[in-house]
Amino acid sequence: MAGNSFGSIFRLTTFGESHGAAIGGIIDGCPSGLLVDFDAIQLELNRRKPGQSKLTTSRKEEDQVEWLSGIFEGKTTGSPIGFLIRNADPKPKDYDHLKSTYRPSHADFTYDAKYGFRDHRGGGRSSARETACRVVAGGIARQLLATEGVEACAYVDRVQNIEMQDAPKFHERSTVDASPVRCPDLSVAAEMEKRIIEVRAQGETVGGSVVAVVKGIPAGWGEPVFDKLQAVLAHAMWSLPAVKAMEIGSGFEGTRMIGSEHNDIWLKRDGEKARTKTNHSGGIQGGISNGQDIVVRVAFKPVSTIMQTQKSIDQQGHEVEVEGKGRHDPCVLPRAVPLVEAMAMLVLVDEWLKNRTVRLT
Repeated sequence: MAGNSFGSIFRLTTFGESHGAAIGGIIDGCPSGLLVDFDAIQLELNRRKPGQSKLTTSRKEEDQVEWLSGIFEGKTTGSPIGFLIRNADPKPKDYDHLKSTYRPSHADFTYDAKYGFRDHRGGGRSSARETACRVVAGGIARQLLATEGVEACAYVDRVQNIEMQDAPKFHERSTVDASPVRCPDLSVAAEMEKRIIEVRAQGETVGGSVVAVVKGIPAGWGEPVFDKLQAVLAHAMWSLPAVKAMEIGSGFEGTRMIGSEHNDIWLKRDGEKARTKTNHSGGIQGGISNGQDIVVRVAFKPVSTIMQTQKSIDQQGHEVEVEGKGRHDPCVLPRAVPLVEAMAMLVLVDEWLKNRTVRLT
């Protein structure tokens, strides 16, 4: 199976299945000498882990990281960093009824079509459980980028049709995490929470969007033509489970403007770096960062597993009814916030390392 690695210089490879013994990863290309804050990485995982509120799956996983290699006396050595997260609360029997049945909108049918075989226990490699490994690697990337003054924040800005009215901006984590929905507008967050609880009671699920804002990026990161910065960010975000759309800067709203409205006018004051009056470009022009905040919005579909009986087919093509069972999120958004941050960090640490190799100073 290909497709288990991401990045070019700072490269993550993940392994493991949702209801197997463990998941884990190998980070290659991390520079030596970084003093790792293990507690900070664990906090990142705690934001993603299941069972953290009434809005998430009831599966209980502490997601404690075991560091296997590449770190000595608290510092990275420059060799591959190996890590492991054991699955403490797997329940593979919850999926026995799916051995030969395809769930609607899941990867069951497509995995069978490609490989002629699949791990039906929670979707195996297609499960969102794999994303815990991305959060670990993203935590290392975040600490590297912090040495350059780069910071990232993500938050939920919409659940179904309940949305914030404020333009995207950087929010401190304490503000984002003040509500279990991870929306920094507490009045809107309360409505979002109510909606998620309502749909859960109906055996339904709901989607929405997450905004990520990265500040401190200097001008000049990214590659032109095929490897534009927005293209690599798209690769990263679209690789997350349940993602259905992505925007940079003004996104689709920008298509409603005329050119004079959409253009970001350059300003410069004495003693200050160049900046733009607006940021419709989302911090990227010509595929290269322009020094303004990078703004990304990622849309997530409703979770495909609903607690209702649905019609489907089995491996023989016979019509069947699929019962909604197991432990699942009614809405992925609160747990998706650290995933969006992690993927942004993985992209940007790679671009930082690329930029160091192309410049002599």
